[in-house]
Amino acid sequence: MVADEVTLLQAGPLVRKDSAREVPARCDGGWPEPLVAGAGLPPPTDIPPAFCSDASWVFSLRAEVEALRNEVRQVREEVEFWKAESHKHFCDAQYWRAMHQQALERVAQRDQEIDRLRAEVRRLRQQLFGRKTEKGKAGQLPQGLEKAPTGRRRGQQPSHAGHGRRDHSHLPAIVTLLDLPSDARCCPRCRQPYAEFPGTEDSQTIEIDVRAHRRVIRRKRYRRTCSCLGVPGIITAPTPPRLFAKGIVGISVWVMVVVDKFLFYRPTHRLLEDLRTYGVHLPAGTLTDGLKRFLPLLEPIYAGILAQSRQGVLWSADETRWMVFVQIEGKIGHRWYLWAFQSATAIAFELDPSRSHRVPDGHFQGVEGGILLVDRYAGYKAMDLVKKGAILLAFCWAHVRRDFMGVGKNWPKLATWALEWLREIRELYHLNRQRLLFRQDPAAFATHDRTLREVVDAMATQRDEQLRRKDLHPACRKTLESLNEHWKGLTLFVEHPDVPMDNNRTERTQRGPVVGRKNYYGSGALWSGKLAAMLFSLFATLKLHGINPRQWLTAYLEACAAAGNKAPQNAADFLPWNLPEEAKEAMRAPFLATPEVNDSS
Repeated sequence: MVADEVTLLQAGPLVRKDSAREVPARCDGGWPEPLVAGAGLPPPTDIPPAFCSDASWVFSLRAEVEALRNEVRQVREEVEFWKAESHKHFCDAQYWRAMHQQALERVAQRDQEIDRLRAEVRRLRQQLFGRKTEKGKAGQLPQGLEKAPTGRRRGQQPSHAGHGRRDHSHLPAIVTLLDLPSDARCCPRCRQPYAEFPGTEDSQTIEIDVRAHRRVIRRKRYRRTCSCLGVPGIITAPTPPRLFAKGIVGISVWVMVVVDKFLFYRPTHRLLEDLRTYGVHLPAGTLTDGLKRFLPLLEPIYAGILAQSRQGVLWSADETRWMVFVQIEGKIGHRWYLWAFQSATAIAFELDPSRSHRVPDGHFQGVEGGILLVDRYAGYKAMDLVKKGAILLAFCWAHVRRDFMGVGKNWPKLATWALEWLREIRELYHLNRQRLLFRQDPAAFATHDRTLREVVDAMATQRDEQLRRKDLHPACRKTLESLNEHWKGLTLFVEHPDVPMDNNRTERTQRGPVVGRKNYYGSGALWSGKLAAMLFSLFATLKLHGINPRQWLTAYLEACAAAGNKAPQNAADFLPWNLPEEAKEAMRAPFLATPEVNDSS
């Protein structure tokens, strides 16, 4: 700024105004030396003389220059101050921008957590208040999944042949002869008697006559009439065999007790109440003591069922909780587990306090190889036989379907996505069912098999494409990652047509024990839990072979009574696969043999 002022002074005769008067900007005598020295400029050569005589103006100009210097310094300080303020505000803006971004991320995370918790609430509400079956009403399924209305009525259709009347000719017949009263067997006008017409008009009804009775056993005695030495004087007819020595309860009652509790899962106290309606009042301790004595009688049968359940190359397994109210060392709580192992000819239940992989490892010990159909529980994956490759795991498609159903129910906005996958799974079931229908026709089987493989490959491609999407919802990603992880076991049925697509067969087998668990809440003693596993195995295996459990149990308990209140020597002959065909036919229960259904589409 000082340089600019000097330039103006050197430009010509100017007039500068100060606070008092106007003075010439220059004089003929030149610039005052103090002013020039103070400004740091070279001395000028053309200084007006009149200017040199005015010393007061020189001091005024010097003060003005100093003031300008201070002003410049002040302006520079202000510039530095505002630069610092600007930098501070810039840093604050960056900080609050970062805080705002973090807040947005927290809000997004909280929104996701809220959605997840809402989905969890919907899932728990469905578990608590919803229908337990997957065959729910249309409103309980994702929109579009429910079957389209066909307009047909429920029940037997007019255009289809019926199944006919049920055949009960195997039941014994009790004939009841009905006749007209004597006054009705004559003409109402002339009172001439009617002649008897040959034949009868027959009809029948089904009746069940259940009655309690006392079996009075009277053994005849004989007295000797000779005088031979060493011969008893009086002899008596032998005592008929009893299941338990000196027991008052007969075999028919024990059959009723065992079947009622372990086949129809009714608590014992309800059975005792029922027996009182027939006039029988039995103490609960009598039945409890008798049930405890069943353990040694059923041990050889149970061992045979366990051995038979390891046969073959295809099995299925599942487990459910079972309460046993005993204290054992090293275990906290009363939750035990009831494991079910099913083969083509036997179903074995095992009760164990653990849910670890050592239970199936112990059951299949010595098995050389095969396929085990299970759910996705990690205990099966940790089996030593699975890690060694001796047993291949086939996983259940019904559980995969439940995953997609859960996504559609818990996340309504994802119902369309879940519906697409559910349709793919339904198509997979349909194609596999069509393939199995043509197993006797190699050409048709090959055609349907090729179509099934194409659909499986397309499903794998669709899964991988969706997993590569960055905007995929976490619930969808979790479901697809599980599908990808278990894909090898899920598609094992493609190479092995004998392997079902789901494990519903074993789950249906466990449905009965689950009902028993809810009705009488498990077992109060360890022997009671073992007996439950034995009888669950026995009745499930008999049902698998279509054998009437009442008839089989009656025959076996009679053999135990004849053997002296212990298991007979030929106990293995009573196993269903060892029974002669005529014995099987005699014990056949056609109404208990339900056809196997492996299709859950």
